[in-house]
This record gives sequence, C-alpha cells and structure tokens, in this order.
Amino acid sequence: MPKRQFKKSQPKNDITKLPDLGMDTNGLKDDFKRYYGHRLGRDENCCSLHYAYEAFSLAISDRLVERWKKTYNAYKQADSKSAYYLSMEFLMGRTLSNAMLNLGVNDTAKSALYELGLEMEELVENEPDAGLGNGGLGRLAACFIDSCATLQLPVTGYGLRYEYGMFTQLIVSGEQVEKPDHWLRNGNVWEIERLEYKQRIKFGGRTEVHIDEFGKKRVTWVDTHDVLAVPFDTPIPGYQNGTVNTLRLWKATATEEFNLDEFNAGDYAESVAAKNTAENITMVLYPNDANENGKALRLKQQYLLASASLQDVIEKWVGRHGNDFSEFAAKNCFQLNDTHPSIAVAELMRLLIDEHGLEWYEAWLITRETMAYTNHTLLPEALERWSVSLFRSLLPRLLEIIFQINADFLTEVSARWPGDVDRLARMSLIEEGHEQHVRMAYLAIVGSFSVNGVAELHSKLLQQGLFRDFYELWPEKFNNKTNGVTPRRWLASCNPELAELITETIGDGWLTDLTQLKKLEKFADDKKFQKRWQQVRLNAKKRLVDFKKVEHDIDINLDALFDVQVKRIHEYKRQLLNVLHVIHLYDRIKRGDTANWTNRCVLIGGKAAPGYFMAKRIIKLVNNVADVINNDPAVGDKLKLVFLPNYRVSAMEKICPGTDLSEQISTAGKEASGTGNMKFMMNGSLTIGTLDGANIEIREEVGDENFFLFGLTEQEVEARRHNYDPVAIIESDEDLKRVMNLLELKYFNSFEPEIFDPIIASLKSPHDPWMTIADFRSFIDAQRRVDKAYQDKEHWTRMSILNCAASGKFSTDRTIADYNNEIWKLTPVSAKD
Repeated sequence: MPKRQFKKSQPKNDITKLPDLGMDTNGLKDDFKRYYGHRLGRDENCCSLHYAYEAFSLAISDRLVERWKKTYNAYKQADSKSAYYLSMEFLMGRTLSNAMLNLGVNDTAKSALYELGLEMEELVENEPDAGLGNGGLGRLAACFIDSCATLQLPVTGYGLRYEYGMFTQLIVSGEQVEKPDHWLRNGNVWEIERLEYKQRIKFGGRTEVHIDEFGKKRVTWVDTHDVLAVPFDTPIPGYQNGTVNTLRLWKATATEEFNLDEFNAGDYAESVAAKNTAENITMVLYPNDANENGKALRLKQQYLLASASLQDVIEKWVGRHGNDFSEFAAKNCFQLNDTHPSIAVAELMRLLIDEHGLEWYEAWLITRETMAYTNHTLLPEALERWSVSLFRSLLPRLLEIIFQINADFLTEVSARWPGDVDRLARMSLIEEGHEQHVRMAYLAIVGSFSVNGVAELHSKLLQQGLFRDFYELWPEKFNNKTNGVTPRRWLASCNPELAELITETIGDGWLTDLTQLKKLEKFADDKKFQKRWQQVRLNAKKRLVDFKKVEHDIDINLDALFDVQVKRIHEYKRQLLNVLHVIHLYDRIKRGDTANWTNRCVLIGGKAAPGYFMAKRIIKLVNNVADVINNDPAVGDKLKLVFLPNYRVSAMEKICPGTDLSEQISTAGKEASGTGNMKFMMNGSLTIGTLDGANIEIREEVGDENFFLFGLTEQEVEARRHNYDPVAIIESDEDLKRVMNLLELKYFNSFEPEIFDPIIASLKSPHDPWMTIADFRSFIDAQRRVDKAYQDKEHWTRMSILNCAASGKFSTDRTIADYNNEIWKLTPVSAKD
C-alpha cells in the first residue's frame, strides 16, 4: 500500500507533532485513568490486576514511543553506519520494571500508583515473562540490545515472535512435565504491529535459468509456496539517555488467510489450511527436531528470520539509495548470534544477485564485508547441519548458492594447501557420507569477516580445535568477545536495596560504568559497611524464601548457606555432580559426622529439553533425593535440597540476590562462557567452579583467594580420557563409594526400581564425556573450604564485597563497546533534542 502523501498546503506538523508527555506523578496518573477507563473500559468494580498492569504499561509505553521516534529521526539524519543483531532467541523477561528504570521514573511511578491505591510490585508480578529463549543465548541477546541503546549505538535486534515461548515446567511426582507457555494469551502492550513492513518469504519450488536483456545469465526461483513475515516492534530504552532502539520480531502468516470457496463447499479445515501451515513456523520456540517434520520446521524458522530481516534492511537501503550498493558494506553490519541465522550468508547473496542484479563477485565482496559470526558452543553436535535433500526441497535456490560458495572456497583452500585432500574434506561446507549435509557453521565462517568466541578459553579452543583449519587459513578473522550482563536489570532492578547501598557509598556512576564498583574494595574491611552489606543480603535471602514458598512449603533457616545452581539442565553443566555432593552431605549426617557443620540449603533449577532423556532423569533424581532429605527428622536444619520449578528470567531476578554460593561446575572445556556466573558475582555471591568458560576471567578479576576452584583443567580432561577408569576411582574413595552404594541400593527410588540405572551406568562408564566421577574428590574438598569460609561471617562478607567490586569487566556495556570498537565500528548518535 502506497504511503499517504500530505498535501503541500497541509503542514505535516499539524497532525504528527504532539506535546511532550509529562514525566510527573499527575501525568502518569491521568494517562493511567484514561487507558483504564476508556481504552480498556474498566471501572472501580473491576477486580483484575491485569487491567491495571496493562493501563499503566500503556502509559509508560507512550513515553517510550515518544523517545523512539526521536531516536529514529536522529539515526536517519546522522546517516551513520548501522548494525543488525540476528538471533533466534531474545529472552526478554518482563518489560515494565526495566522500562521504568531506564526512563528514570521509578520513584514517580511508585508515587502515582500509591495515590491510585496500587502497589508497584503487584503490577510487575502480573506481567508474564516474554520467554522467547532457552537460556543464556537468548538472555545475552536481551542484555546486548539494552547496552546498545545505553551506548546510543544504532543497532536493531531481529528475531522471531513465537506464539508459544519456552515451555512452562511443572514437576509431577518428581518428573518434568511440559505445558505450553502461551505468553501472548492476553496480548502484549509493549509491541506495535508494522504491517507496512511485511516481507514475502519463499519456500519450495524450483529454479529457472534465463538470459537477461544485457546477455547475463540470471536465475529465477519459481513455483514457490510463500508466506508473509509480519514485524512486531518493541522499544528498547537506553539508560536515561533519551535513546530507544528497536527489537523487531517476525510473525509468519499466510499470503491468503482464508479460502471462501472451499469454506462454502463445506471443506472447513482446508479453507484455513494455508493460514495454519504458515503460522506454524513461528508457533513454538525450538520445535522438536527429532523427526523430519521438526527439522523442516526448524530450517523454515531460521530462513524466515534471515530472509525477512535482510529484505527489511535492503528495502530501506533501496528506498534511500536506489540500486546503488557501492556503499552498502560501509553502512551496514549483520551480527549472527550463533549458528542458527547463518543461512543469512546465502540469502544476502540471493537478494543481491537475483533481486537486485549484482554480479557474483560484487555480491560476495559485500557479503563478506557485512557478515560477522558469534559462536556460542564447543559441542560439535550443537552446530547446525541440514541434509542436502531437505535444503533441495525447501530452499533449492539457496542450495545452489551454497554449492557455488563451496566450490570457490575449496579452490582457495587448494591454492593454499595443494593436494591436501583430507583438509578439503574437513573444511568443505558439504559434509559427505551416506547423506550429504550442509555445515552451517562453516558457511558462517566462510561468509563472515569476523568470527568470535565469547570467553578467552572458548575463543582459544575454537582456534585450536573446532575451527582450527579455518583459523590456519584466516587467523585475522578470529577474535574474542567475553560475554557480560546488563547491570541495570541484574543489579539495579533485581536488587534495588543493594543498588541503593552501593550508590550511597560510591555514587551512581556504576550504572553505566560498572568498573566503578572497584571503589567498593576500600570498604571491604569496614565493619559498619560489612554490617549493612550483611543485612541487605539477609533481606534478599528472605525474599527468596518467600518466593520459593509459593511452590515449596519447606522451612529454611536464613543463616544457612544458600547454595544455588540454576541453568539449563544438561550433562555437561553437571547438576549430577551437585547432587552427588548433596548425597555425600546426607550420608555424613546419617553417620553422625557433623562436627563444625555448616547448615546448607541447596537450590537447583532449570529446564530439560523435552527430548533429552538423561536431563529429565537428573531432574527426577534431584526431586527424589530432596524428598528423602527434607522429610528425614534426623536432618533438620542441617541440609535442605529444593528443586525450583519453571526457572525463568523473573525467577532469576529473585534467586540471584539471595544466593551465597554460585555453582559453575561444568566439565572444563565444555562451557563457552556462562552469564549466570556473572549475575551472581555482581550481586555478591561467591563462585565454586572449574577453570571453564568465563570462570577463568572471573577468578582472574577477583583473585584465587576469593574463588573456590576445583577440578581438572581442560588439558587434564583431554589427557585423562584415554585411561579414565571411574570404577577404580569409586573403589579408592570411601566417601564416593558410600554415595554410589546409596544410589545402587535404590535408597532414593525404592518404589521405582531401575529408574536411575541409566544415571549410574553413565557415571561408571569409562566413556563418560563429562568425567563427573573424576572431579568428585576435588569438588568435595572445595566444598569443605566453602563450609569453613562461611563460618567466618566477617571473612565471608569481605569476600562477597570483593566479588561485587571485581565484577566491572562483566557488563554488556563493556562487551558491546568491544564489539563496536573491533567489529561494527558504529558512531554513537544522541537522540536528545
């Protein structure tokens, strides 16, 4: 639809210029009443808090939109380079509290709500989590776009608007049960549908070759089954700087939603089949890809994200510059968040060549100068691989382009290493075998000018292991960008009492320059400050207990050590090692070995992928062990074990401030970075962990004396694999032998025999890739050091303060500044008048 043109005699400002909205108490109250009474049609007889939440959120959203438009105009006027962050996940959590903080209206909003007879906390709790992510990857993306806005960088986030987010986890008889997370059930007041920017996405069909009027060979993709990608925009405010960036999420819809002829003929299901088929693409976050239909849907999701986003950017470019792409690479950069959006490399080639007439070499030069790839995993099985047959069926034109990219690339490799057939096979974008597969990570590397890991060890291991061949060819492409978290959400918003103490002590500059937390070091030995720090942390533990009591009616002594491991349930993250330690503590209690005992409450939370059998068994084991321990009168306050169901962003906002000990115990060499470790540290938790991921850098920042290190190093893990004998280790360690005996005697599953046999077998297997048994003794010894340290409250408080003070490096503001300085090279643009 053509845009409406204003008549020359009709000044645009007459209908587009609005007075600035008031940021005072009365302004918020008036807008709340207007939305509540008129837009939502409610009155004093309405008892639902949802409508109060919605009305107040709309009032806050209006103030975001006001700044959003100014930001857009400032970027347009500056005509500076822009970056686009493509991610399959954006784990945003709740928006209201973050929006108020970044707008600087927290106190005003509380005052307005108080005068309206409402509590801020009640409204915030009424908002559902936007669970559009699985864990660290999606939460990192959310933190990144927050920091981009805070640093006033012209960056747009692109993702998918899943109708159902990460599933809601219930625990029934100790087992995980997945329920749909229909987070959009009541709509989403924070988003704006932008139908005028919808894009057409092609699937299936075939290609035809023809010669154009200039004698050039051109390819046309025909007979396709198309869907539409409709964007929904969410404002992302920077911290009190007037900048509001955009998160654009795509929803798949049909080109024709309804076939009236089929409906009138009585074929009701078929009349809406096209609509349902299209909408399935963005229906669920991460469909189960254990079958071919699931694989096809997953590939469709990835292509829709890449194609819609690239078309969107190119459409804006053509609108301003026509078909002149000579400066496109100088003005645009695409950051691929993990391997999922790597199809963007081939899609940009298709759009430039097929839709805009560029020659292959021109398009390839632009592609390789605009694409940048972030890898988030060291697990080879986690890298995307799609069968050539699936590609040929769904994306035939893209497959042709990938084959051509591969042919040119292998020619380059052959020129560098003539006759090295093995190297060619290792590096080829096409993996040979019974069935050919496209190696999507390799496509991302070949098509990008930058490839980065997300922690120093991770980046090093990528270069020396997973992507070694590519590093040898292009060492200049590879770099490291250690992850971070935004201090606005993960300290100021989730732990306001601690944030207030810090600001009172060192000023508020830390909110945008986290390195200023270093100033807390000189207060680490101040007795008065220690006492206040202890009280703040005790209050946070009380709030955590109150939150937990919603699902667990267990009395917990606040003086106990709160020992927490919350993250995705996976064998490499070793929740199993944590459980073995808990069983060991229980065994000690039962044997009367409780001299100098430290009371401990162990909290474990996380979701297992629906098809991940072993992860679900680990959840069951945690709950069974908890059931025995928590109901044994001999244990009392000495030990509690709690599984926290339905772990999510809003839960972490309660858990993080109340944690004493953060468990970061992955097998060395398996965790790319971790960001939970940073959130805990920032809030004063101490870390027990291996030399893995960002743990290494955390320990470097805070010092070995303030970090509880255990376990084999990555090099030791690899060396040990060849002669790993867990059975011999068990036999030589009396504590471990007793723990294994309890498991093998079915002490925790007497009414469910054999249910934990797979776990026992994996622990005792010499081929266990996670080497849990190998690290048991070191872990137990480190936990003894934890017990001893916690008994000295003054010393523990000092370490807590120093951990917070040393967390400055782990702000996404620093991470994004590194991305910008070394990869994107954007110029900050102020959106203020």
